[in-house]
Amino acid sequence: MTAPADGKSPIEVLLVEDDPGDVLMTQEAFEEHKLRNRLTVVSDGAEALAYLRREGRYADAVTPDLILLDLNLPRRDGREVLKEIKKDAQLCRIPVVVLTTSQADEDILRSYQLHANAYVTKPVDFERFISVVRQIDEFFVSVVKLPPRG
Repeated sequence: MTAPADGKSPIEVLLVEDDPGDVLMTQEAFEEHKLRNRLTVVSDGAEALAYLRREGRYADAVTPDLILLDLNLPRRDGREVLKEIKKDAQLCRIPVVVLTTSQADEDILRSYQLHANAYVTKPVDFERFISVVRQIDEFFVSVVKLPPRG
């Protein structure tokens, strides 16, 4: 299976987020914006890597076209997950958007050093959060040509 060629077909999005409130807001953003993209959620870094590597209960997981990654995660933090993704020959081509509350310069710099494709600070306001998720979606679905799924 390959990523959409027309820029309008649904894409597979993996959300790596441990905060139930942020998960709910992201799900609501997808629903409210009528996004047809499939959103899969995992709640920690170790689970994210198991999903991406199709290990254990994720043996049948679909390779995502886009990863939305929080930095502050249990078990393995987002920086470790990003590092693992970008050093893996099969996973490194998946765009990763760091979506986090951190505005620290060192987190921004480190994320880009680890080859994040974008760094977005989560707004605390619900409407602004919805707007940010819509913009991420619009950019990666309508503007960017995504690589074929592995």
